[in-house]
Amino acid sequence: MIVLDTHAWIWFINSPEMLGKRAGKLIESARVREEPIHVSCISTWEVHMLAAKGRLSLAVSAEVWVARCERLSLLRFEPVNNDIARLAVNDCASLPGDPADRIIAATALYLGASLITRDEKIRDAGMVKCVW
Repeated sequence: MIVLDTHAWIWFINSPEMLGKRAGKLIESARVREEPIHVSCISTWEVHMLAAKGRLSLAVSAEVWVARCERLSLLRFEPVNNDIARLAVNDCASLPGDPADRIIAATALYLGASLITRDEKIRDAGMVKCVW
């Protein structure tokens, strides 16, 4: 089971060549086995925020891009439930800065999944199995 960090989700959809080799192979394996690829709903928030700030350029609006992703049967969007919120505070508190990173890492912990991320802060923290 895998969870995509926000940048991994964007690259998976728009520029799969940007993914690390191991990450790309793991995603392709999940696709072949028809296993869902999980995305935290906080990543949807990040996509909208990045687009609104001009830090993410998409060929279509963020609303259209996300709606298209929601129609992909291989993606499963995971809401931030109470257990994920608790894990983000208790088990992911050592991640500096970005609360969204903590929620994404907590989502992977909650699901018992590997996190596809290039983010060295998350990978170095060692709280969740990361692949890149």
